[in-house]
Amino acid sequence: MKGIVGLLPRKLIAIALLILYTQCAGPQPGVPEEILKIPVSLETIRFDLLFDASGPEDLPILKKTYPYLFPEQFPDSVWIATMSDTLQQQLRKEVKASFPDFGPYETELELLFKHIAYYFPQAPVPEKVLTITSNVDYKNKVILTDSLLLIGLDNYLGPDHKFYEGLPNFVAKELDPAFLTSDVASDFCERVVPRPTDRSFLAQMVHYGKGLYLKDKLMPLAADSVKIKYSAEELQWARENENQVWRYFIERELLYSTDKKLEPRFLQPAPFSKFGLVLDNESPGRIGQFIGWQIVRSFMEQNEMELQELLAIPEEELFKESNYKPRK
Repeated sequence: MKGIVGLLPRKLIAIALLILYTQCAGPQPGVPEEILKIPVSLETIRFDLLFDASGPEDLPILKKTYPYLFPEQFPDSVWIATMSDTLQQQLRKEVKASFPDFGPYETELELLFKHIAYYFPQAPVPEKVLTITSNVDYKNKVILTDSLLLIGLDNYLGPDHKFYEGLPNFVAKELDPAFLTSDVASDFCERVVPRPTDRSFLAQMVHYGKGLYLKDKLMPLAADSVKIKYSAEELQWARENENQVWRYFIERELLYSTDKKLEPRFLQPAPFSKFGLVLDNESPGRIGQFIGWQIVRSFMEQNEMELQELLAIPEEELFKESNYKPRK
C-alpha cells in the first residue's frame, strides 16, 4: 500500500490506516477477461475524514502532504476557521454518514480506468483518488489529472438532501451518488473528444453524442440513464419521443443553424428542453445530446473502427454516413 502514513502525526496514523486502502475489482460478468486483467489499482485517500479529524496543530503536516489542496493565497487562518466552523463540520458529518465505505465506488472507478487503459493505452491513469468536501461546488464535482482524481463527496449526498434545498431541481437531481463514476467518465471524455470546428447545431449534437458513445464503451455495465444522467422516466420520454423531436429539428431547419440560443435550449443542463410547445414541461433537458448519441450509435452499428478513429471523423460526415433513422 502506497501512502503517507510516515508523514502523519501520531494522532492521525490510526485514522490513515483505516482509510487508505486498495480494492481490486472482482469478476464482472459481461466484461472481457483481457480488460479485467489490465493492472489498475487506485489508492483512495479519504482526505475529508483526515481533515475532519485534524486540529490546528495538524495543519502544517496536512499542507506539506497535500500542497495542491491548500492554495498559497489563503492564510492558515482560513483553514483553521474551516476546521471549527459549525456548518462545515455538519457538512463533513453528512458526507461521513453518506459514504461510510468508499469501497464500492473505488471498484467502479477501477473498472472504468481499466476500460480507459484498454481503449486509450496512451492515456495516463491516476494513482490516487482523494475524496474531499468542496462547499457543494457542483460545477466541479470531479477533477481528473494525469496522476490524481479529486472527488467532492458533498456533491453526491442525494437529490433530496437538505443541503441542496436552495438549488434548482434540475441541478439537485444530478447530485446523486449513482452518477459519481459517470461524472468521472464525462471528465475523461471531455479531454479526448475534440471540439467541433463546425458551429452548427448538428455538429454540437454529434459532438456530445461521441462523448456518450464513449461511455457505452467505458461503462458497459451502466444503464443508459446513468450515462446521460436522466431519471428512468426522462430516458423513457426521450426514447418514446425521439421521432417527434427529430422531426421538430428537421421541420424548423435547425440542423445547420448556428444560432447560439439552441445550445441552452437543447444541449445544456436545464429543467426541460425548450421547444415552445405544450410538451416542454414533460421533456428532459439536453435532449439534443440524446439525439446526437443515437446518431453516433447508428453510425457505429454500420462501421467497425477504433474509438480514436471515431473521434477524428468530422461531425457532418459522421451524420451523413450514419443513415440515422429515429425510432418510431
